[in-house]
Amino acid sequence: MEKIIEVSHLQKYYKDVQAVKDVSFFVEQGGLFAFLGPNGAGKSTTINTICTFLQPDGGTVVVNGHLLGREDEKIRRDIGTVFQENLLDGLLTVRENLMLRGGLYGLKGKELVSAVEKAEKWSDVEDFSDRPYERLSGGQRRRCDIARALLHTPRILFLDEPTTGLDPQTRQSIWNTVKRLQEQEGMTVFLTTHYMEEAENADYVVVIDDGKIVAKGTPFSLKETYASDRLKIKCIHREQAVRFLAERKIPFREIADYMEIAGKSTKEFIPVLWEMKDIILDYMVEKGSMNDVFLNITGKEIRE
Repeated sequence: MEKIIEVSHLQKYYKDVQAVKDVSFFVEQGGLFAFLGPNGAGKSTTINTICTFLQPDGGTVVVNGHLLGREDEKIRRDIGTVFQENLLDGLLTVRENLMLRGGLYGLKGKELVSAVEKAEKWSDVEDFSDRPYERLSGGQRRRCDIARALLHTPRILFLDEPTTGLDPQTRQSIWNTVKRLQEQEGMTVFLTTHYMEEAENADYVVVIDDGKIVAKGTPFSLKETYASDRLKIKCIHREQAVRFLAERKIPFREIADYMEIAGKSTKEFIPVLWEMKDIILDYMVEKGSMNDVFLNITGKEIRE
């Protein structure tokens, strides 16, 4: 796949503090790219630099063939940004907000109306486009923010924690919108999120900590390397189960009324289950998750 973002040896300082330390990665066109890191890791600084809000102190950034620092205006035309802060006027209707923002992009007349209608359709806000922004729910506002970012038909959409604070149903609605943009428009999505299950759906993941990239790969490869599957068993006779596991030198830990065994794959649990079948009351297998990956790589909760 073609690379639409290339970051090479990026460095950024705030006076004597180096926030980004020789960071290099690329984003493939049309993919969903997840950029993860605990607070203070350098994530926001990296994103703000790619989006031309900051200038680097070292290294290069190329966005859709345009070099940061020389072709910043062209980069801005190729990106749409949806950050956590609401940028629309609460007193204006959704459509009035979009018309105003479209004008800032230099759109006029029929071209402006067409761009607004297209953005409304893409982000599924048509049903409430005549309502004041301040009277919308959190999920409706987020879809309006996405519409605002789509007015100039960007090639890349930056989503900074787009579903934080939203209920599960609304979060799913937002993701349906994002998937539709990818499928119908071939849009590249650059995501940061506090919800590790959202990173599970990414095509590629980069984890940054202390200004440096500490891991990168597909969700599957990262889970293979950094996460373990877990077998949870509830036994009829606890003492017998403890003796069985100790004799076979199988590490376990007791949590409430069950025992937990870790393994690199669920296949490892089959012999254990077979041998213990007569004393097992119930069992459950849990696959390793991206949350496990994040904790094992950084040692920190992402909400820290």
